[in-house]
Amino acid sequence: MNASAEVVRKGLADACGDVRQGEAADAAAGGDAAFVVRPASTEEAAAVMRVAAEDDLAVVVRGGGSRLSWGVPPSRCDVLIDMARMDGVVEHAAGDLVARVRAGARMGDVAAVLAEAGQEIALDLPPAATVGGMVASGLAGPRRLRYGTPRDLLIGITIVRADGTVAKSGGKVVKNVAGYDLGKLFAGSAGTLGLITEATFRLHPLPAARAYVTAEYVAVSVACDAVAAAANSPLVPSAVELRRAGPDGPILVGVLLEGSADGVAARSMRMADLLGTADVAAGPPDWWPGAPLAAAGETLIRVSFWVSALSRVLDAIESAAAEADVSPVIEGSAGAGVLYVRASAAAKTAVVAGFVAALRAAVAGERGAVVVLAAPPGVRGELAARGGLHGAVPGLALMRAVKDQFDPGHRLAPGRFPG
Repeated sequence: MNASAEVVRKGLADACGDVRQGEAADAAAGGDAAFVVRPASTEEAAAVMRVAAEDDLAVVVRGGGSRLSWGVPPSRCDVLIDMARMDGVVEHAAGDLVARVRAGARMGDVAAVLAEAGQEIALDLPPAATVGGMVASGLAGPRRLRYGTPRDLLIGITIVRADGTVAKSGGKVVKNVAGYDLGKLFAGSAGTLGLITEATFRLHPLPAARAYVTAEYVAVSVACDAVAAAANSPLVPSAVELRRAGPDGPILVGVLLEGSADGVAARSMRMADLLGTADVAAGPPDWWPGAPLAAAGETLIRVSFWVSALSRVLDAIESAAAEADVSPVIEGSAGAGVLYVRASAAAKTAVVAGFVAALRAAVAGERGAVVVLAAPPGVRGELAARGGLHGAVPGLALMRAVKDQFDPGHRLAPGRFPG
């Protein structure tokens, strides 16, 4: 900070009516926040960002906070912007299947409003997750196979840049192409490019019925053939998920079908035939995953790949696990080319880091990517000399150029951007 704490506090108070000292509970992924502000509008948020720019303050944004510790933690936090007051659905054009929502709105609350019109934002997310946090993290669950990720459903966005300038792109209709597509740029940006204050989404009708078709396989090749058959089926699955409790254990495959009651009933029977010996139920199996989440002390790794390489990727995970002597849980959207690998908190730090390094080496031949989303401090430290949490990042020079344009002082979540 260039100015004294009292001067900064007064400037923030003039910009926003809700300002207080940071407390232990406000620790931004390990860094103490000097001040916490809760803007109630885009205008207040912009005023806060202008004060931060004038006084060279490092800014970290908090939505629900559940994934603030993901990735590299901020190295400094002078101002924590809490989005809790910026909630609610601003506009719901049910006839156009479009909704404009404030960034601090909880997904559960938004879902309840949209459900009154029989509509939804087709993402599988915890009810406590916020709209802005969901976009900033690029978070998506099993139904990404059919509906995509937040960047695919986002048709408009309002952001505040590091200097306090408000920028908007997109519009209120699906085919609007006005301006640059800031939504796709900010999806997954983890608060490093600007502050998201509003987002406009393309909606989908709530399905009248759902069915889950599940099967268990011993042979990797048979399970992978089942995944490919389901994902490419004209039966239009909404999700094709996979779970394996250990590298050498049986493989569970689950397929979600949605639509009219009669249509789902007929399609689920055909899908069961396609998978071989399979069970059909109206509700998800116990192992059905939601959005990825790491338990305390766990290391959560995302492996993305071409779907055609699934069998080889599973072999690579098994090989890396055997080399490091760990037994990770494997689950995720196999039909969409994304798996999440969880290493137990009980595993030794050096062992987990060695597993990540071995996995990267094994998957590299498949043009896949291995990113550590969450890990305890010890594992982070061990990985620092082994490619960090991100490993090799394609297009990093371009990403740095974009960062320099949007945040030339590197004050937004400093340290989180891939180095």
